[in-house]
Amino acid sequence: MSRPLIGITTSDRKSRLAWWFDWFAVWRHGGRPLRLSPERPRPAALDGLIIGGGDDIQANLYDAELQLDVRVDPQRDELELALLKHFIPRGTPVLGICRGAQLINVHLGGTLDPDIYTTHEGLKRRRTVLPRKTVDIAENSRLHELLGARWCRVNSLHHQAVNRAGDGVDIVARDRNGLVQGIESRHHDFLLGVQWHPEWLIFNRPQQRLVRALVNAARAHRAG
Repeated sequence: MSRPLIGITTSDRKSRLAWWFDWFAVWRHGGRPLRLSPERPRPAALDGLIIGGGDDIQANLYDAELQLDVRVDPQRDELELALLKHFIPRGTPVLGICRGAQLINVHLGGTLDPDIYTTHEGLKRRRTVLPRKTVDIAENSRLHELLGARWCRVNSLHHQAVNRAGDGVDIVARDRNGLVQGIESRHHDFLLGVQWHPEWLIFNRPQQRLVRALVNAARAHRAG
C-alpha cells in the first residue's frame, strides 16, 4: 500500500533544516509529507494533517488584546483555519504541534494566554529544542495511550499557551508550572495537540510513537 499523504503546514519563511525535521518525522513512520504554506497550492485531499509550529496567532481570532511586539502571519492563520474547517468534519486525523495545538483550540472556540511570561509571575524563561521540561499526562487520555507514559520530558519553544479550552476539548497535559501542554477532542477519533515539538526529538521513543500514530490513523482513514 502506498504511503498516506500527510500535509504539514509551515510558514513560507521556514528554514530548510526545520522542514527537514518535519519531513523526516513523517517519512520515517511511513507517511508521505507534503509542505503546505500560504504560497503553495492547497490539496484537494489529504489522509492526515499536521498543523505545525511557528509565529504567534493573531489576537483578534480569540478576542485578546493586540500584542505589538510579536510576529504574526495572517495568511498562514487563514490557511490553517480553512484546512481545519475542511478536514475535521471529514474525520481526517489531525495533530497540532506547538502553535498548531493553539490554533486547533482557537478553531474550536477556545482562547490563548498571549504571553505566559507576563501572566505568570516568576516563570523561568525557557527556549530550547532539548527535552528540559517535565510534562504530566492525564491517565486514560488518548495522549497517555499514544505516548505510553504518565509523564515525559519535552522541549519548549513557546511563549503562548492554551487558556480556556474550546468546545469538546479536554486539557490532558500540563507542565510543572501548570501551563497547558496537551489537548484532545472528545468528538473526533484523532484530533489532538501538543505544546512541544516531537519532530525535534528524533531519538525519543514516546514522541516518535505520537507521529507514528498519526501516520497509522491516516492510513486507516484512507482505507475507510
